[in-house]
Amino acid sequence: MKTQPPPRRSFASDNNAGVHPEIIEAISQVNQGHVIAYGDDHYTERAVTQFQKHFGKDIAVYFVFGGTGANVLGLQALLKSYQAVVCAETAHINVDECGAPEKFTGCKLLSVATPDGKLREELIEPFLHGVGFEHHVQPGVISISQATEMGTVYKFEEVKALANFAHKHNMLLHMDGARIANAAVSLNTTLRKITGDLGVDVLSFGGTKNGMMYGEAVVFFDKKRAADFKYIRKQGMHLPSKMRFISAQFEALLSGDLWRRSAAHSNRMAQLLAQEIKRMPQVQLTQPVDANGVFFTMPKKYIPVIQQKYFFYVWNEETSEVRLMTSFDTTESDIEDFVALLKRTVK
Repeated sequence: MKTQPPPRRSFASDNNAGVHPEIIEAISQVNQGHVIAYGDDHYTERAVTQFQKHFGKDIAVYFVFGGTGANVLGLQALLKSYQAVVCAETAHINVDECGAPEKFTGCKLLSVATPDGKLREELIEPFLHGVGFEHHVQPGVISISQATEMGTVYKFEEVKALANFAHKHNMLLHMDGARIANAAVSLNTTLRKITGDLGVDVLSFGGTKNGMMYGEAVVFFDKKRAADFKYIRKQGMHLPSKMRFISAQFEALLSGDLWRRSAAHSNRMAQLLAQEIKRMPQVQLTQPVDANGVFFTMPKKYIPVIQQKYFFYVWNEETSEVRLMTSFDTTESDIEDFVALLKRTVK
């Protein structure tokens, strides 16, 4: 049987995209000779300097292999085993990390239903009723995603309010920044102004979804919270031996405007797709398009037909809501071709 050719482009995830050519070049450039392993090299030193330029000289930053590791280890550094993490029901740590946060931190996740992926103070307050009661887990961390898993972006005042709320109640604020670059571009701001300046305590900084091959970072805005993190990272199996290849990618991403260019392009492609979706009465947007995710409903019977050429995920089977993600390498032609297929198929 003749197999079908693979789809020209996948809209399933920005993880499905390739690696930005400038990142490939950066990896190639450091693939010369020998350097000390495990991060004791000048390439890693230079990458750390770039993080300090973006987030402040008083930070501590540690590189890890992937996003789940960054989230789990970052949370582990903040928590005692009797504490809990409050997060959105749709949060990556709650849905897509196979129970790793609970397994490796020993802490419970307290998830909150929210229509747009955003936490708010009033949604967290019910979990405070058991504070001081030894039979209940004690809320220790609020974890938010920026941008959220629903494609929405927290505004400045929303993050600030959550940070103030957390600190008032002796909790800390963790940010899953797998798509932090997309959020910063959406808000037309710097990376620091939507993280440390607003009171975020620990950030999982994402590179993979913005054109890197692999590698994420855990950023502590108070170095004291990172006092034991080198041991946590090693025990957590996320200390890369050939760290220079992660470091080179981060330096390429942050030393110029590559992080911003890539995120701006993927955001713009999502806006272009959303504009076309709005013109079609048979499909309906379900979330604001703040970053590079587009959520909409369509008649269920047409989904497998379109997926034969363009793979994407069904977000909600019951409501026939789908999610399309754009990437640094999504083109206007990709959008035009997808929309043309959608128009031909959905009647």
